[in-house]
Amino acid sequence: MKKIVIAVGLFVLALTTVQAQKLTGAGATFPYPIYSKWFSEYSAAHPGVEINYQSIGSGGGIRQVTAGLVDFGATDGPATDEQLAASKNKLVHIPTVLGAVVPVFNVPGVNDIKFSADVLADIFLGKISTWADPRLAKDNPGVKLPDTKIIVVHRSDGSGTSYIWTDFLSKVSPDWANGPGKGTAPSWPVGVGGKGNEGVAGLVRQLPGALGYVELIYALQNKISFGQVKNPAGNYIKATIEGVTEAAASIKTMPNDYRISITNAPGATAYPISSFTWLLVPLKSPDPAKGKVIKDLLSWIVNSGESEVESLSYAPLPKNVVEKELKTIYALQ
Repeated sequence: MKKIVIAVGLFVLALTTVQAQKLTGAGATFPYPIYSKWFSEYSAAHPGVEINYQSIGSGGGIRQVTAGLVDFGATDGPATDEQLAASKNKLVHIPTVLGAVVPVFNVPGVNDIKFSADVLADIFLGKISTWADPRLAKDNPGVKLPDTKIIVVHRSDGSGTSYIWTDFLSKVSPDWANGPGKGTAPSWPVGVGGKGNEGVAGLVRQLPGALGYVELIYALQNKISFGQVKNPAGNYIKATIEGVTEAAASIKTMPNDYRISITNAPGATAYPISSFTWLLVPLKSPDPAKGKVIKDLLSWIVNSGESEVESLSYAPLPKNVVEKELKTIYALQ
């Protein structure tokens, strides 16, 4: 009887440990496909660990993690100094993967369109409003673009994908930089909004004449046409893993806080709308048991998960970044 009581007690203790290892996270939709895969695989390999991640957009992820409402946040646009200073817990950015944001379009009868950087900016400013505009025609000789209205589709929620897109537009267009500027939720001059990468992809598919922006995997999964973008070297580049990798290669020194932009990077084949995405985690977790799991999860992602990213059209982290951030991860508490 005594042995049964002890066994029951150990079982209850085990259940308590399992409950203590339930992690919650929220944020970016940009990396959601790979995060979903990683978290599922990690949980399967670590019985008792459950990871609940809500892809609510980078803005929501930053708000929730700085308020201490989730164990970790996810963002494609780095948190600002003000956001970090206001956080309940001291946070650190951990780069997880690289990806591309692509211009997706729905123009019946047209499968590929070339976009100069300034043309994209002026479309989203409302200065170019039809597909037959002479500047678009100049970029696309021989392509029969219709004389129909361009329906701009942007994010309606606070979004890291929007941050990447507007960071790029701010670098290539003084009018954009001095107008809406870069941010997760800029004041859009024109267009209709969709929630999440999924929402933007859905609207573009439904609306003939639409032009929006999504992470590459969403364009591929939804079979939506996406265009080539002119890079600083003067070449029109279709988003590929190789093009994102070359953009990342422009980094000579990664800052200690890992907040860095690689949009409009140099390189003959660098894709110009590329970016890191980050997990925001406490430097010292308020719950030591959860902190231990988060530390192990991050180590697993960097050491093992990176090998899977190309299957979902993301680019793996550069070796020098991996070496640097592993030191940061091992220092977490």
